[in-house]
Amino acid sequence: MTDVQTRCDVDTRVEQEAGTSSTRRCVLLGAGGLGAAAVLAACGTSTSGANPNGSDFNANPAPAGSKGAAAGGSTGGGTGGDSGGGAAGSSLALVADVPAGGGIIQGDYVITQPTQGTFKAFTKICTHQGCEVNEVKNGTINCPCHGAKFSIEDGSVKGGPAPKPLAETKVKVDGDKIVAA
Repeated sequence: MTDVQTRCDVDTRVEQEAGTSSTRRCVLLGAGGLGAAAVLAACGTSTSGANPNGSDFNANPAPAGSKGAAAGGSTGGGTGGDSGGGAAGSSLALVADVPAGGGIIQGDYVITQPTQGTFKAFTKICTHQGCEVNEVKNGTINCPCHGAKFSIEDGSVKGGPAPKPLAETKVKVDGDKIVAA
């Protein structure tokens, strides 16, 4: 097609008659370019590291109890015990606070009691996109962002888009407290 012009510097009869320095074609090409740039910017990834839920995303979150997991602040509920780090011997929760067949979210951890007297602890960071799980219900640890569900017994994926189980931290009972082993 020889009659299609894509350059803006070509004079046309319409320009000469209207006395303008821009043709409609140039304006439309510019608008199309801005639209394409906006679409590409919206589809790109952010370099800020901020997740929509306000936490930073990490494709490989540090296991619960590691230096990486302990670096965050306390945002969990429950009562008693240290709510932060997971150094060996540090208190994570009170035995009385963790219901049999369920669990609680305390500090950086989800502490569960799958069967009477057996306690487990997992990171509260979902392995799908780094959101924080927010509920322990009906035998699963649930993520509100995209519906991932994890087992209270071993942290394995029970449903949703999560690619890996929740990282586990070994725990033991010390008197009336659950502590990192």
